Amino acid sequence: MQTHFTADQLRDPDTASSNKELRTCVHCGFCTATCPTFVLLGDELDSPRGRIYLIKDMLESGRPATEEVVRHVDRCLSCLSCMTTCPSGVNYMHLVDHARHHIEDTYRRPWHERWLRAVLATVLPYPNRMRAALMGASLVRPFAGLIPGDGPFARRLRAMLKLAPKTIPGRSPLDGSRVHSAIGARRGRVALLAGCAQQVLDPAINDATIRLLTRLGIEVVVAKEAGCCGALTHHMGHHDAAMASAGANIAAWSREIDGGGLDAIIINTSGCGTTVKDYGFMFRSTPLADKAAAVAALAQDITEFLARIGYTPTRPASGLTVAYHSACSLQHGQRVTAQPKDLLKAAGFRVVEPAEPHLCCGSAGTYNILQPEIAARLRERKLAHLHAVKPDLIAAGNIGCMTQLAGDALPVVHTVELLDWMAGGPVPEGLPAP
Repeated sequence: MQTHFTADQLRDPDTASSNKELRTCVHCGFCTATCPTFVLLGDELDSPRGRIYLIKDMLESGRPATEEVVRHVDRCLSCLSCMTTCPSGVNYMHLVDHARHHIEDTYRRPWHERWLRAVLATVLPYPNRMRAALMGASLVRPFAGLIPGDGPFARRLRAMLKLAPKTIPGRSPLDGSRVHSAIGARRGRVALLAGCAQQVLDPAINDATIRLLTRLGIEVVVAKEAGCCGALTHHMGHHDAAMASAGANIAAWSREIDGGGLDAIIINTSGCGTTVKDYGFMFRSTPLADKAAAVAALAQDITEFLARIGYTPTRPASGLTVAYHSACSLQHGQRVTAQPKDLLKAAGFRVVEPAEPHLCCGSAGTYNILQPEIAARLRERKLAHLHAVKPDLIAAGNIGCMTQLAGDALPVVHTVELLDWMAGGPVPEGLPAP
């Protein structure tokens, strides 16, 4: 694609990066076939190629974002399926993230959108705030259907309350900054991203990760002052907030690297993993560039690390059939595809995969709140495919997907909980005791 940025515009690192990605695009349209919003809506402007044209015009002109651009960019899930499909190697993630930053800086949204986005950005990344908010939401949840109106604000409020769990898990005894010693001879030392929303919605995921790794001889550090990865605010265009969260993690993990050393930074929420692995790019023109690159190089999904160090079950095969749901951030964002399925098979499960495994379930961070109609259609489509393979349960590696797919007849369990169970841990909640 031909571009016409000025020399002055190209002095900005983000614009220079976007220029490179735009010039890499060859208009082939392969991305349209695997884009969830184009598959559902059939509008070229709701495909990656269409959004690329809109973003190019917006950035090149230097004008504020228009309502049309905002509408179509907002509908993008950032599932990154287009990046898996693209034969030219366009990094659409960097391009759309830059566009969202520009939109946030130049476009004034309606008051109710500004309010809702501000609430999400100031609550979800902070576990204590989120726990308090969910406690309130659980009380109001039964009355969500009574919210009047059919406008965007009313629909989003209903979607947000519907997603709130009926009960909130208690705090984990393993919660907090601490070192979890290896059992037996120490084989390695890792930091675990405890995360933000996940430790409130399902603390059992971190518990299972710590139990499994320590039994395998890995010392697990939950670093002091490491918190939200920054993904939630980053994908809403809140650049400064995202960089502050990411910067705090880089500082916390760098202290561990310089102290006891780290063999890896373990992440069991794939949406977070995609962002942490991109820290090197995000901080490329800052004083933290070298430390950010070192952190990004150490980041691994839990299944990547288990495949690397070796995993062996200690229990007999359960006989359960597991439908593996491949989170977009894991398969497209990180290109981790075989390891989760191979580990589940090694643990003795029969693993099946639904049709259209490349299409998003509709979670996508805050997408199922901000775009509830599209998210609901994608959820129904995904669940229909999952039911078609007749599993006993669904396994996934991302808390967002697990929340999106919950509430159906099939239990949804994190992959690491199943692996921990088969290697001596407890039965995951929601599954019958053997």
